[in-house]
Amino acid sequence: MSYNYYIPFYLDTHFFMSKKLFLSVIIPCYNEEENLKKEVLREVHDFLKKKKFLFEVIISDDGSSDNSLNLVKKQIKNFKNFRLIKNRHGGKPFALWAAIKVAKGAYTLFCDMDLSTPIFQLDNLLPFVKGGYKVVIGSRGVGRDNFPLYRRMGSIIFMSLRKFFLLAEINDTQCGFKLFRTDIVKNIFPKLEFFRKQQRVKGWNVTSFDVELLHLIKKQGEAIKEVSVEWKDLDLSISKGGGLSRYINESKEMLMQIMRVKINDIKGFYD
Repeated sequence: MSYNYYIPFYLDTHFFMSKKLFLSVIIPCYNEEENLKKEVLREVHDFLKKKKFLFEVIISDDGSSDNSLNLVKKQIKNFKNFRLIKNRHGGKPFALWAAIKVAKGAYTLFCDMDLSTPIFQLDNLLPFVKGGYKVVIGSRGVGRDNFPLYRRMGSIIFMSLRKFFLLAEINDTQCGFKLFRTDIVKNIFPKLEFFRKQQRVKGWNVTSFDVELLHLIKKQGEAIKEVSVEWKDLDLSISKGGGLSRYINESKEMLMQIMRVKINDIKGFYD
């Protein structure tokens, strides 16, 4: 099977690239005013501009109600290959899909606005592209600096339950730092249950879409490489809603979604 995408070669720690766009970085945005004030987009820009490959950065807004849009516009106006997409409020998967549909790179990187996984950790993922991997995902480990105790304990419980039902070989499905070959994610993303249900979304609806996405990629026969990355909770956002109550409600919903994915799989829905 042939593709029109350019596949890079790794030479002396640098990618030798053609004039085709190699990487699309997608950063979802919902009420990220506090994180944007840290100049996170400048960090992304300053890192990528030194690379030998061509890139684009797509900030996909999810109907932010704070000052995020104005801050993004102001910060990227002089950044080459950065653009903003404005969407109605639909949740994180909705914002990601809006950007995936217009991404032009051979590969697509998901990256959270808070940069809890620093953008330079991309260098940990890229070498595995040489080895033929089309999906390379970041893994945060269980330490997770700056995480409150309830979230550390919750992540361990979530991982154990999720591995019992799905993707037993993957430790961290929820890290927001993931690299995909673009044609794969464009094909699979709209098949997620999130889009089939078309629920009305309130707040920053994250869901366990990552689990279903990776499960579908695995079902398609693609190998998934999990790579350790640096991670420290740097999210300063206060207008997404948050705290223990949000975490508990979100965790319950995510576990229910995992069960639904498992049931769908048993019924042959994904075959």
